[in-house]
Amino acid sequence: THVNAVGFSRGRAEPPKGRHARPGRPELRDAICAYKSQTSELSSRSGTGRLVPGIRIAMAQLKSSMKCFGGEQRRYTHVSASLQCTMTFSVFLPSPATATSQAGPVLYWLSGLTCTDENFSTKAGAQRAAAQLGIALVIPDTSPRGASVPADPQGSWDFGHGAGFYLDATAAPWQTHYKMYSYIVQELPKVVEGPILLASKRGISGHSMGGHGALVISMRHPDRYSSCSAFAPIAHPTKCPWGVKAFSNYLGGGEGAWKAYDAVEILRGGVAGKVPTLVDQGTEDPWLKEQLSTDALIAANEESGYGARIRYQEGYEHGYYFVSTFIEEHLQFHADHLK
Repeated sequence: THVNAVGFSRGRAEPPKGRHARPGRPELRDAICAYKSQTSELSSRSGTGRLVPGIRIAMAQLKSSMKCFGGEQRRYTHVSASLQCTMTFSVFLPSPATATSQAGPVLYWLSGLTCTDENFSTKAGAQRAAAQLGIALVIPDTSPRGASVPADPQGSWDFGHGAGFYLDATAAPWQTHYKMYSYIVQELPKVVEGPILLASKRGISGHSMGGHGALVISMRHPDRYSSCSAFAPIAHPTKCPWGVKAFSNYLGGGEGAWKAYDAVEILRGGVAGKVPTLVDQGTEDPWLKEQLSTDALIAANEESGYGARIRYQEGYEHGYYFVSTFIEEHLQFHADHLK
């Protein structure tokens, strides 16, 4: 296995041979073996410069790297302790110095239902502006995946694989793997910040289900994020079909626990601090009334005095034509708050 300049292996490790080989083992057991062989006790510095307590994390393997606007668009895999499966994530480095010598801002992007780590990197057109602004992008997958990870028994696209909803599941059988909240907030920054790039401050953004995740995570952790933005977020998931389906399965029937993952309910209950926030919503979005509840978010924002800037964009729909139109403005917003 080739090891690159920042200490991460490039490509696949050779499979074990001889008497140590264990042919025919299930995917999860192989993943655990890989995890044990690749992990180490690490203490890394957070985006605010504070020392993060050491946890046992798996080193990421670089799978691909493409030059892009003077920087690099990379793809990594690692074995996640939070999700108990192998995960893939993408990283855009605006310059080689971001990885080796110059700390800069990093923006975590959370994608929506059915997406992987590649939707944003291939459709949003964010790299040019990110390179100009010196912002690194970290783009995780939207759920745990693999043969051992349960999916929607009905095979639906709005639950299970590709639909982790950025929460920590507590109900069976989902609680073992579906810990996307802990993965985004705690584990992924330790995998990325320090070993792959040097971070000064961090922001968070997302689209649809990912916009929900970005709002909830920033509201609950104003000490960790200096900026937040969202495109067409699922703002009030406890009151929409997508959210009710996900929350009732992942969290069980106790609706009190659901409010911790609902941006509108968090604002109504009061927040510990304010994170500068920008939200854009298209007026022609087919999901606007049934699923997204933007008006409820506007009302809760005004009543709480949170100060988020929430805008309707006339004529725009839900997808990446909408996202790509305003992504440069969102990146500039983050750059202004991540200086």
